[in-house]
Amino acid sequence: MNTWLSLLPPILAILLAVRTRQVFVSLLLGILSGSLILLHGHPTQALADTLARLVNVFQDRSNVQVIFFCSLVGSLIALIERSGGLQGLVNYIVSRDLIGTRRGAQLLGFVVGIVIFVESNIKALLTGSVARPLCDRWRVSREKLSLITDTTDAPVCMLIPLNGWGALIVSLLTVQQVSDPVRVLAWSLPLSFYLYLALLVLLAVILLERDIGPMKQAEQRAQQEGKLLRDGAVPLMAEDVAALETKPGVTPRARNMVVPILVMVVMIFVGLYVTGQGNLMKGSGSTSVLWAVSTAVLVSILMAFTQRILTLEEVSELVLKGIAGLAPLNVILVLAFAIGTVCQDLGTGPYVAQLFSSALPAWLLPLVIFVVTGVIAFSTGSSWGAFAIMIPVAVPTATALDVHLPLAVGAVLSGGVFGDHASILSDTTIVSAMASVADLVDHFNTQLPYALVAAGLSAVSYLIAGLLITV
Repeated sequence: MNTWLSLLPPILAILLAVRTRQVFVSLLLGILSGSLILLHGHPTQALADTLARLVNVFQDRSNVQVIFFCSLVGSLIALIERSGGLQGLVNYIVSRDLIGTRRGAQLLGFVVGIVIFVESNIKALLTGSVARPLCDRWRVSREKLSLITDTTDAPVCMLIPLNGWGALIVSLLTVQQVSDPVRVLAWSLPLSFYLYLALLVLLAVILLERDIGPMKQAEQRAQQEGKLLRDGAVPLMAEDVAALETKPGVTPRARNMVVPILVMVVMIFVGLYVTGQGNLMKGSGSTSVLWAVSTAVLVSILMAFTQRILTLEEVSELVLKGIAGLAPLNVILVLAFAIGTVCQDLGTGPYVAQLFSSALPAWLLPLVIFVVTGVIAFSTGSSWGAFAIMIPVAVPTATALDVHLPLAVGAVLSGGVFGDHASILSDTTIVSAMASVADLVDHFNTQLPYALVAAGLSAVSYLIAGLLITV
């Protein structure tokens, strides 16, 4: 379609979600509005198309794998907590005075988010799960924890691209007949300014303990009133799963958490190696994370059995309870995937890309590429989709205008990660809120000002880089 109407579904969904805080209804209305546009306003056909899109989400293998992964994450968390693994880790850290301040609890999440770079959903799970007990202890709001979890997610995955992110960019550059795509990617990373600036802004906020916008109120609420969530908040993970106590009579042991998590991380690389037939960069990320979390669940169950902590009946109950506790997350993911297909059919991304002219001055191109890619990723909720749309636009345009190619590619990477980071429709935003046991709309509202600050600094950087490198 490629008209201004293609922008309506994502804009409607985002505005309604922020205004009403009803994410499910907002996403559903966004999908329905897209179906109405595609079917020229026919209401019954639009309703049928909306239902069909929700069902068709499960036809995509990677979508199903992500949904299964998220379900099993709930089971893994329930097993680890009931077996005393999480409490054991907290006791270990506290007993050695490793974390003794609010700043230290936040830095723990920051460090975990930097160190783990294999896959975005796994990163969010580990960062949220490890840091949450300490952040709760020191009255760090769930909004702040979700900011830390999300900001160290996509930016780090792109900065250390030994994962599906790197494989995607190399593949897209290869299609554009770039002679040495790996080298271009390597040179573009230092020029992907948003990736660094988002992390630096977060680190400054943690170290200086200075917050802005809605986050300031959230942190004051947590410190002064002890309320980690605002009254009426609806976290994406049920509190009875996130705060499951160690089974009575069981001695908390850190290894009951550390071992399954280490197994999960190792299995990511095994999965990438196997699915990539010996090449990690060509492996399937969605398959690898599903294998990884499934193996971690099995290891956690075996450890509980060998230590005689849980019975078979208790394990079955915990697995099902964990899955049920993440049901809201899975519903949101299905809706987010469905609205993504609406945007794809409407041509939302290509329409935004066509809004800027190819007759731009060379020095302005990096800035425009950054902004346009960011708008596409924000409106569609997909950095990968934005990459797929903009790299075929950016590479030939940069070549034609004699713009430094790594700078143009870096602008695409920065814009895609910014839009993904800032969008309420993004799966990384959704999973980060889940891992932090935060309300999705609250996470979006409190995170957006920080993302915009980093984006503003990035825009200035691309303007300066364009002037210095291309003029």
